[in-house]
Order: sequence, then C-alpha cells, then structure tokens
Amino acid sequence: MYLSSVGLVLAIVVGLYFWNNPLKHSRWFLVRRFINWFPLGMTYAFLYMGRYNLSVSKNALGTLMSKEDFGLIFAAGTLTYALSFLINGPLVDKIGGKKGIIIAALGASFANILLGVLTYLIVAHHFKVNLVVAFSALYALNMYFQSYGAVSIIKVKAYWFHVRERGVFGAIFGTLISFGIYFAFDWGQAIADMTKAHPGGEMGWLHGLVQRVFGMATGAADAIWAVFFIPAAILLVWVLLDWWLIKDTPEEAGFASFDTHDASSGKMDVEFTALQLLGKVFTSPLMLLIACVELTSGVFRNGIAQWYFIFANEVKQPGAEFFIQHWGWLLCIFGIIGGFAGGLVSDKLFQSRRGPPAALLCGAVLLASLIMAAVLFSSPVIVGAAGVAIVMCAVGITSLMSGTAATDFGGRKATATCSGIVDGFAYLGSALQSFGLGYITTWNWHWWPLFLTPFALAGGLIAIKIWHELPPATRRYIAEVEHKRVDELKGAVALAP
Repeated sequence: MYLSSVGLVLAIVVGLYFWNNPLKHSRWFLVRRFINWFPLGMTYAFLYMGRYNLSVSKNALGTLMSKEDFGLIFAAGTLTYALSFLINGPLVDKIGGKKGIIIAALGASFANILLGVLTYLIVAHHFKVNLVVAFSALYALNMYFQSYGAVSIIKVKAYWFHVRERGVFGAIFGTLISFGIYFAFDWGQAIADMTKAHPGGEMGWLHGLVQRVFGMATGAADAIWAVFFIPAAILLVWVLLDWWLIKDTPEEAGFASFDTHDASSGKMDVEFTALQLLGKVFTSPLMLLIACVELTSGVFRNGIAQWYFIFANEVKQPGAEFFIQHWGWLLCIFGIIGGFAGGLVSDKLFQSRRGPPAALLCGAVLLASLIMAAVLFSSPVIVGAAGVAIVMCAVGITSLMSGTAATDFGGRKATATCSGIVDGFAYLGSALQSFGLGYITTWNWHWWPLFLTPFALAGGLIAIKIWHELPPATRRYIAEVEHKRVDELKGAVALAP
C-alpha cells in the first residue's frame, strides 16, 4: 500500500512537471528534459538511501553504537560534506553535472561497500576496532562523494530550467530528497528486518531472497551490513543509466541555445577560476544570507529526521507507533508537499522570489517546535505530527535556498559552486545539531525541540531580509513580459467594437 502511494505521488509529480510550462516549450523539449532529470534525480534519491542508512544501522546495532557515538559519526560525515564543496563546487562547474553525478554514485557505492564490510567484521566476527574512529572515517569518505550529488543535479538543472520555472523544479528537487528519505528509513528498516538471524512468521519471496543472498537463513547474528550493500548495488545500476541518458545542456541534446535569464545571462563567454567562483559566494552578502537560511534549515531538518527515529525507539510512543513504522513514508509524502508548496508559492504568488515562502516556512517550524516541546512526554501523536511538519517545512526551505535561490543568483556558470556552498551551510547546521543533540538528548530529551527554536526564528528573520531579492536579468524578463501583456490588452481594447 505505502509503496503504491509513493508511486502515485511520483506520477502526480511527473504530471505537474508536464503541466507547468510557462515558457511554452515544445512537447519534445519537455519529454527530453524529463528523460534528463528523472535518472539524475533518482540517482540523487538513492544517494540519500546510502547516506541516512547510518540511522537504521544505529538502531540495529543497539548498544554497540551509543547516541553519543552516532552523533560524532554523523557529525564527522556532515562536516566533511560541508567542507567538500570548497573543492567539488568549482570542479563540477568545470566538468559538468553528468560527470559529477557519476563520480557521486560510484564513490558513494564504494564507501557503502566498505561500511558494510566493517559492520560485517564487527557484528559477525567481533572484530576489535575503535567503532567511532572507523565508522567516522568511512562515513566521511561516503559523504565526500555524496557532496557531488546535489551540485551535479543543480548544475544540469541550471541549463535546462528558466528562472520562472525553477520554483517548480525546486519542488521536484525537494521531491527527490523526500524519496531518498523514504528509501533510507522505510526500505532501510525493511532490509534490517529481512536480515534478522531469527525472523518471525512466514517469509515472502523477497525476504527469502535477501536471506539467501546474505547467508543468514540461520545463524546467531543479524546481517545488518545489508543496509549498506544493497544501496551500493542500486547506485551502480543508476550509474549506467546516467551515463547513457544525461545531457548537460539542451544544446548537447540537439536543441537551440536557451537563455534562462539568471545571473549568467549575457556573460556565458566569461570563464572563472576556482577562486573567482568561490568569491562569488563569500564576497556576496546576499549569497551569505541565503546560506545562513539554509544553515538553519539543516539544523531542524536533520534535527528531526535523524533524532525522532531514535527518540521513538528509546521513549515508547503509545498510540503513535504508525510514525516510527512508516517514518520514511511520512517524511516522503509531506516533504513533497513542503517542496511543492514553497516552489509554487514562490513562482505563482511572489514572481519567483524565494525569500517570502522561506520566511513563512521558518515561522511554521518555530510554531511546530514549540508545540512539540510542550507535549513531548504527554501526546505522542502530536509529537509525531509536529516532527513531520518540521521536516516538511525544512525540505521546502532547502528546495528554495540551495535548490533554487543559489542557482538564480549564482547563474549557470557558477551554479555548482554557489549551490554547493549553500548546501554546505545546511550540513554545517546538520553537524552542529548532531554534535549538540548527541549530548543533549543523553542528558534530557526535553531540550531536543527547544534546541531548534532559535534557529527557526533566525532563519525567518534572515528570509524576511531577502524578501524582495531577484536577479537583475529576471527583473528585466518579468518587466518585458508584463509590458508585452499590457500591449496585447491595449490592442485587444482598440480592436473591440
């Protein structure tokens, strides 16, 4: 049922993609662009599965990995992810998004295989190793390659989507994040359940196949390592499809040159050095403000997505078992709603300005986190619902900031660097919450939602500060369209009897 609903949502997203055509592209252009972004996007979603499987393994490992251990390991990975953009952003701007996504998938697959081997040695053979150091090193390697993913998908998007279409593409980007969370938590947990040494009840064909592949039909240890090996195998399949189908630009696919009216309009012949690309972010007050909004989003997105899963296992939630059993599915569905709400509101109500919907979403996070804090130990259903609402809003903010605003103001020539640095700030926020909540929740869970509130407030205030910002080329384009519309109305009035 839940897999079917995810498939239905994907079909609706694809339908909305074809429905939203403000620039009146040809049918073949829309189809070819879909053939481009779908494999690119699904690769990105499965990268998420190979990223957040660490949370599934933490619960499966039990006392072998404490909350403090998990916080340190996840923080090491997210900090590596954030800093990697100083290298990978300018590199992807040079080599293109197609090569970037292939590097991401191959590298993350290799790192997940190593994590699976390490887990196998620890669990099955009682291999003596400093778990925090070993997992941190391999998870950091995984996250280094993972960091190629977002900048690559956004680099390709920058050439194929006009600024006036990017709010909806930002929603698609949020959808891909949401699918990845679903794959990681629900599919990952299903894999962990299927590889138990002593499964209860009858096994279906898939359950039996997984048991046979990992040699755990009988035995004393659960095959937890499968949560790393299976995403690694899936990523390799998408590498082949990416190599075959993706084109970096419309021109490479046989279309005419396409001006997207972003910050690179009229400057496509300019070549930037790596330092100049980085300077476009770190010397731009506007880009730094966008990055700071994304930092706050990283705090409360992973502050909930990661820790509710652990909280509900540690503090029983009577009456709210549905949330822990279908956490990935819930985050998927509502993350998609958040992404589309932010993107559509931006494009349809605010002339593709990204600040207004981001401010509204930060306000909703502030309200939800305060409600969550008030009922944390008294109303499990409200706690679960508030957690889902916070992630929904956070995905919407990420879609608007790193998925869209950074591209608009960075332009096609610098989009990987700009979106990468902005996304890196999200993972600096994620590292901050991982370090902080790993210790705070060990001391007292009540401070968990309260930890998020100042970041939601700060994000909202910064988003208000960029409320009216648009790239100059976009303003000119909107003015030209409006002028043309007025002329058409005047002509229609003059012709009227």
